[in-house]
Amino acid sequence: MNQIYRQARYDVHDIFEEHCVERKIADNPLPDNIARKEAPQIPDMPEYEVIRHFTRLSQMNYGIDSGFYPLGSCTMKFNPKYSELLCRETKALDIHPYQPEDTVQGTLRIMYELQQMLAEISGMDAVTLQPAAGAHGEMTGLMIINEYHRKKGEERNEIILPDTAHGTNPASASMLGYKTIEIPSKEGCVDIKALEEAVGENTAAFMLTNPNTLGIFEKDALKIAEIIHDAGGLLYYDGANLNAIMGKTCPGKMNFDIMHFNLHKTLATPHGGGGPGSGPVAVTKDLRSYLPVPIVEKAEGKYYLEYDLENSIGRIKGFYGNWLVLLRAYAYILKEGSDGITAISERAVLNSNYLRKQLEDVLELPYGELRKHEFVLSGSSLKKKGLRTLDIAKRLLDYGYHAPTIYFPLIVDEALMIEPTETERKETLDGFVNALRAIMEEDVETVSSAPHNTAVKRVDDTQASREPILSYRMRLNKR
Repeated sequence: MNQIYRQARYDVHDIFEEHCVERKIADNPLPDNIARKEAPQIPDMPEYEVIRHFTRLSQMNYGIDSGFYPLGSCTMKFNPKYSELLCRETKALDIHPYQPEDTVQGTLRIMYELQQMLAEISGMDAVTLQPAAGAHGEMTGLMIINEYHRKKGEERNEIILPDTAHGTNPASASMLGYKTIEIPSKEGCVDIKALEEAVGENTAAFMLTNPNTLGIFEKDALKIAEIIHDAGGLLYYDGANLNAIMGKTCPGKMNFDIMHFNLHKTLATPHGGGGPGSGPVAVTKDLRSYLPVPIVEKAEGKYYLEYDLENSIGRIKGFYGNWLVLLRAYAYILKEGSDGITAISERAVLNSNYLRKQLEDVLELPYGELRKHEFVLSGSSLKKKGLRTLDIAKRLLDYGYHAPTIYFPLIVDEALMIEPTETERKETLDGFVNALRAIMEEDVETVSSAPHNTAVKRVDDTQASREPILSYRMRLNKR
């Protein structure tokens, strides 16, 4: 057996020697203006050192598989591994968007049924799966809104937003040329009087998240819808916080006209890391004909791509959406079922309010008590000690916890935004509470100079944003 193995090694080695030719910089076929003039500065290292290096980097990286990740309004929750395994199946991977429809009936069926599932969860009538992310879904929704008013012969150019809106809302509106009007909150919710004063003949839409970014449910949602509709505008639902209400209520019951989902926040796709995401858009029946094409339809037992929508805004993405992200969401919804989807929201709200109750004597809780899936504390009292919320966030790293979102929303001074999600156990939440309480008892110097136990000490966040390190060579020059 050893002799056979040795001979096989020699044969393989000879084959590589015969067919593999070392290329030199001088042989580079690229044009001179983009070809390297010298070899890249890659260190010569043995294999085991390379493996150890990347293993060490992977252990230094923090993700939801590493520990508690209470990043507010982003729903950084654990996603089941069965979805990941499913996406590695060759039947999911080895298909091409230009294949004839009759060769991908299974894929089209999954997409069609996912459209129906999302329509039911949202209380809407029709869904497009094309948008590649939440912000892309926002832009798609606003394009539909713009085309809807244009077809009616109206030139409405204003989008109204509450001061608790996600930053992507005004950004998406501005990209499409809309003027954004921000209205203030009253006790953490939309100020109805201010909204009534802001609406008018130029109002295209009002964009709202419910529950909002403070974790407070907008109990006047139906009144808000009435105000917007009476002014001739449309009501847009930002689906970032859908994790809080699935199975309990839905945007359709609140009389929203259009919304986007964040499948990468809510329905089983890992969030972060640069994508891909998925931001399907759901609409009422009056807006169905404005959806981007194609959408998946079914007739006579066959699934097909429908391109014939009278008022369609056209394509907004190459092909039909981020397929593997859609597959993850489909499997997740199928596995959980309607009861499981409802239980997700119940646990998310329970975890949030348990954590809120444990921490409301540690930092200030603005705007009353009950919250949904997330809540925002204020670290304004820390200023008396010479500390800021940023210091608490940095010190949490030493205790092994990823910091919550800080300084958002802006209406809360020294904000600390916490979303535990439904996937964390009570023991994990208690550990986080104990860490925060311990930090509050530490001396100012220890907290203000944190972190101490991480691979990199405190960085200058402002400089990092203004002067990013773009290459290995730049790093060498800066040393």
